[in-house]
Parts: sequence; structure tokens; C-alpha cells
Amino acid sequence: MTHPRVAKDWYESAGVRGAPRRMLEEDREAGLKVFPEALVPHLCHEGLADLGAEGRRALLTQHFYQYMQFTAHLETKVVNRGAAMVAHGETDLDVGPGARLDAFKIYSDEAYHALFSLDVVQQVEKVTAVPVLPYDFGPRMERLDRTADRFLPEHGSLAQLLQVVAFETVVTRFLSRIPRDETVFRVVREVVGDHVRDEVHHHAYFTRFFKELWAGLSPALRVKVACGMPHFVNDCLRPDLGPVRAALLSAGLAADRAEEVIRDCYREETLVAAVRDAGRHTLGLCEYVGAFDIPEAQEQLRVLGLAD
Repeated sequence: MTHPRVAKDWYESAGVRGAPRRMLEEDREAGLKVFPEALVPHLCHEGLADLGAEGRRALLTQHFYQYMQFTAHLETKVVNRGAAMVAHGETDLDVGPGARLDAFKIYSDEAYHALFSLDVVQQVEKVTAVPVLPYDFGPRMERLDRTADRFLPEHGSLAQLLQVVAFETVVTRFLSRIPRDETVFRVVREVVGDHVRDEVHHHAYFTRFFKELWAGLSPALRVKVACGMPHFVNDCLRPDLGPVRAALLSAGLAADRAEEVIRDCYREETLVAAVRDAGRHTLGLCEYVGAFDIPEAQEQLRVLGLAD
């Protein structure tokens, strides 16, 4: 595999190698919010008018917790599962010794991202006194498993690698916007900024990985992969509404009011537009290799609302 290295100076520049532990200092965060309000679709719904400032702050904090816990689960349960396969040479693609070593660098990066995500959640919980609600990553894994079983039932390890490609090549507005948002806690901006710097290299690695993986697939397997990739992108980016519902209920909303907020703020057309936007790089990668020249794949794009 000929690809750009994760980072020539990884031992010096990677967050896990040299970045300081990011600490929440209350005096630095005075007047700031834990998370960008604009990235929480339900926060301004009229159904929350009676919550007051403290109730809205608690909801915003819960959304922050959910995002960081999602990151910790994703990195360890999905990305590092695939990175370990590449590092151990357990793929059909001959990646070579340098790429295998790079996969372990990514594995180390992602484990550190999970660690500092949980670390900052615990720090925020202590300072804000907003208790962290339980977070269930199970529905996301079940969704990914269903897609794997549907399109690649006899190629489970390949499906797991494609899941990594999907997650590592999408570009969400969360990672790009938070470090630049001066209304947000400094510690949160720093943690997310550390994440962004590492992910730039991961994006390049898995972009190249997919191109070379695709080149080695048989025509029959290309059809299956091309049909599955739009669904993996959708699985990656479509939000799980269970945690949103739990946060609304914990804030004191009645069940019917919580469902009204969710219906209004997470309409299907809004979700599809968000998947198209954040998934454009991954979908463009599939288009680049010719995956979407396959009629069956074009049909899957149409089914999901992702076709141009």
C-alpha cells in the first residue's frame, strides 16, 4: 500500500505523544457555554420555553455529554476494531509494514481520543453538577450490523473495515466548528482541537486505504461494497434519538411534549440533508473510484435520499 504516512513526526506531534492533559479551570470558563447552542437542534424549540435558563443549560450540557460519549464508544468499538485488523495484517489488502505500523499509530490516537473525551465529561460533570445520563451505543452498533448482514453477509471483516472508512472520511461540522467557537468552554475547544489535528491524518490514511481496497475487489464484490457504502455513511451520521429523548425527559418535559420536540426538530428531510452534507467527502470518494457508476448502488443512493 502506497499512501501518505499518518504523520512523519507522529512520535513528536501526535496528541497522545505530547499534548498536555486538558484541564477545566473555572475562572477561564466564566461566561462561556459548554457546547455550541447552534449545534443542538432542539434547544430553541418553543416547547422548551418553560424550562428557564438552568433547564436549557442542563440540556446543552447533556448534549455535550452525549457527543463526547459517542466519540469514546465510536473510537474504541468501531474504529479501533478495524485499525487493529489492518495493523495485524488481517485483511486481504497487502498494506505493507509501514502502513501496518501507521494503523497502530491510529489505534493509539483513537484510544487517547476516547480517554480524553471521558476525562473532560467527568470534569464538566463535577463543575456543573449536571449528572451524566447513561449512554447506549448499542443502537448504533445494531444499525451497522444490519447493514453488514444485508450487503456483505459473507464478508464480515470487510464490512467492519468499510465502517471505519465511513467514520474516518466523513467531515462533520462538530469537529470543524467547535475549536473556533469563542463562546464555548476553552477546555472543550482544546480537546476537540486536539482531536481535529489527529483526524486530518486519519482521513488521508483511510481515503487511500479505500482506493487501494476497491482496486483489488472482484466485480461481484464491488457491487456489494458500492451498495453498502451509502448505508454505512447513513449509519455513521444519522443521529440516535434515544439520548435526545432521555435528555428531554430528564429536564422535566412530559413524554408527549418530548416527542413533539423530536418530531419538529429531527424531521426526515432535515436528517437527510445533514447526512448529505457531512457525508459528501465519503460519497465523493465512492464516486471517484467509480462505485456509483454501478446501477444497483445508484438505487441505494436514491432510497436514502443521497442521490444528486
